[in-house]
Amino acid sequence: MVNIKMMQGGGLSKAKGMAGAGRTVVLIHGMWSRPQVWENFRHFFEARGYRVLTPTLRHHDIEPWTEPDPALATTSLLDYADDLEAEIAGLDEKPFVIGHSMGGTLAQMLAARGLIRGATLLATAHCAPVITLPPSVVMIFLREIMMTPFWRWTFLPSYKAMRRAMLNGLNERDARNLYASLIPESGRSFFELAFWYLDKRHAALIDPAKIACPLLMLTGMDDRLTPLSMARRTAEHYGSKARLEELPGHAHWLPGEPGWEHIAERAVRFFENEAPHIQIETGAAEAAPDEEFEPLFV
Repeated sequence: MVNIKMMQGGGLSKAKGMAGAGRTVVLIHGMWSRPQVWENFRHFFEARGYRVLTPTLRHHDIEPWTEPDPALATTSLLDYADDLEAEIAGLDEKPFVIGHSMGGTLAQMLAARGLIRGATLLATAHCAPVITLPPSVVMIFLREIMMTPFWRWTFLPSYKAMRRAMLNGLNERDARNLYASLIPESGRSFFELAFWYLDKRHAALIDPAKIACPLLMLTGMDDRLTPLSMARRTAEHYGSKARLEELPGHAHWLPGEPGWEHIAERAVRFFENEAPHIQIETGAAEAAPDEEFEPLFV
């Protein structure tokens, strides 16, 4: 480990900057979020001549404290990934990707589809077959988990739960302002991540042999939602294709915590100086649809 200091349907925002020559970056938000969480990163990359795309995940084009589209409740990770794939297919080059939390899992899915040059995963959620429900995380979402069948509903955890789990890297004022900007999330996508072994489609399952680009994982040492124990297990799943770096003084909300500039700078160095020189081999056979997968516990 290395310490460093510090629109619905997947529509893309207006992109600025120069296209071509590996100068396109897609910023994928996570659960309960909208593209607004990337304002700092968008300006940072545009100032360096990148074309920056900030897709809005399906049914996330609503204002806070308004009723979401009922279809959001059963929207799958596969729906999000398919929308992103369709948008990327219209670009004139493979982009780099930065994904936060669930957006990190979606970036992993895009990497396994051979669609991107490389990805920086900020406080990334895991993929299957990694099982990451330690008691501390279960307690955070206990209310939601007990609301069976939560996979058929949308939900937004309470401020108290979010403050403890993922907004602990912000001061009280900023945490409350951020929480006020969040929106409900798909219960289906949460189910697919947290309980993938019960998901018949195994939506979150990613074959590491299919990853065709390098992954840089950046995880805060104070992250309580996607802790280092989970990040280490996810990195091990990908072997030499992924590098995990621990961030002292950081928690889960890496796109907006104090010191985010150092994280953005690390992503730029990875994209420009490291990823182009890393060779990735792929080609292992895909598992049969009915094959059993052994869970990998944290």
